[in-house]
Amino acid sequence: MPEWIWEAGIGESRAALVEGDTIVEAVIDLPAALRLGTVARAQLVELTAGGMGRLDVAGDEAVIARIPPGVTKGAHLTVEITREAIPEPGRPKPARAQASDAPERPGPDLPDRLRATGHPVRQLRAYEPDALEAAGWSELLEEASGGAIPFPLGALRLSPTPAMTLFDVDGPPPLEPLARAAAEAVARAIRRHGIGGSIGIDFPTLPGKAARQAVAEAIDAALPQPFERTAVNGFGFLQIVRPRPRASLPELLRADPIGAAARAWLRRLEREPPGSPIHHRIPAAVHARFAAQPDWLAELARRTGVIHRLDPA
Repeated sequence: MPEWIWEAGIGESRAALVEGDTIVEAVIDLPAALRLGTVARAQLVELTAGGMGRLDVAGDEAVIARIPPGVTKGAHLTVEITREAIPEPGRPKPARAQASDAPERPGPDLPDRLRATGHPVRQLRAYEPDALEAAGWSELLEEASGGAIPFPLGALRLSPTPAMTLFDVDGPPPLEPLARAAAEAVARAIRRHGIGGSIGIDFPTLPGKAARQAVAEAIDAALPQPFERTAVNGFGFLQIVRPRPRASLPELLRADPIGAAARAWLRRLEREPPGSPIHHRIPAAVHARFAAQPDWLAELARRTGVIHRLDPA
């Protein structure tokens, strides 16, 4: 039976839904005031085109698509966060909100989100065997940050863009079995990395409607609902649209690769057994991030009882 393995890390919470010895879904949750489902008081600070507005929600920015009648610039209203902020190169997308009559409340944290799925949830402690790593956690992060995803008949290249997340399929002939295997691999990757919004897949060009339909049906069989898709066109392109409540793993890791590397170092150091070396040389950029986030190293010392000496490489 699939089981969520959850870890309360330093600077992030992380979890993976593990079935057998494979990660089916994965989540990294960074501290944020405007979690999905948060209900809070907000101030309308700007009116924008098309009846939209920009909100100040306890010092964080959000946008609202439908301003309630009678609410003018500077007025206060209660809103619910319907999509978390999405990092994008050069143009981060702020959180989205809608007017609400519900009482104020924080959005559910990661453990609450995991329990809501109905699967068992097990918290992993730093002194326990590393069940996340055994299931392929490092390989998952490498997929998300680098974009190379191998599968038995070929490989995928994952590329997040501001318009959509793209998958390019590469592999040798015969092309029909390659495309069907790629469809299953893409569906697994979409779920594993929490990819939503518009997704484009560039399959090999297949002759004949039946072959293209078989590829589309492979997507339908492997990717859980809800989603909508197009047919595979004559050039081998298929588009999927899924809900996008928060950033995907590739978006999170690529938006702040130094922060991701720093948190990975913290995870490694927290799991060091007693008596391990406490002097480490680390990349200069990671060292600078630790200097900017002294609370991370303070929490590491509190948890381990060890003050690590970290020098820039």
